[in-house]
Amino acid sequence: MAGDASPASPSSPELVLASASPRRLELLGRLGISPARVVATDIDESPLKGERPRDHAVRLAAEKARAAARLAPGCLILAGDTVVGAGARILPKAEDEATARACLALLSGKRHRVFSAIAVIRPDGTLREALSETIVRFKRLSAEEIESYIAGGEWHGKAGGYAIQGSAEGFCDWLSGSHSGVVGLPLYETRRLLKAASLHVG
Repeated sequence: MAGDASPASPSSPELVLASASPRRLELLGRLGISPARVVATDIDESPLKGERPRDHAVRLAAEKARAAARLAPGCLILAGDTVVGAGARILPKAEDEATARACLALLSGKRHRVFSAIAVIRPDGTLREALSETIVRFKRLSAEEIESYIAGGEWHGKAGGYAIQGSAEGFCDWLSGSHSGVVGLPLYETRRLLKAASLHVG
């Protein structure tokens, strides 16, 4: 995918987004930025034994950034990862209805945390990281509400079995932190790291 950081700056490095997620691309656009390239990385996202949700998010973001840097040397790399945690438990990305249903039942009526990590690798190879932590509380969900949400299909591939940018936002009765982080790219942290890496951001 081609594009330029907007507004463009002659001194700005070429930005590569290490994610095929349309959500992250859309969120990046809210900062007025369009990456020069999008590189999808393929890494093992399995949690390590005893790994906590926040550490898992930070590690995966860094690994994605490093994988993209090998494919696009000399560029400015931006990668991210979002993890839903229930206590010390890392909730999976739901790939089937049973997993999504189990996640929603677990989150019903409770608070959980969403860790959204970003990693930036500068053209000189320097890695910088940032982490957004958001507390989300869901209302108590009825069986009918869960089944209706499952039928809509928004859960597919989503951490914790839900997408807050869709109808699941109607389940959220309280949130403290970064809404964009829950969607998949914390904009405050992203803007700060990209500006520090000399990318022109409005």
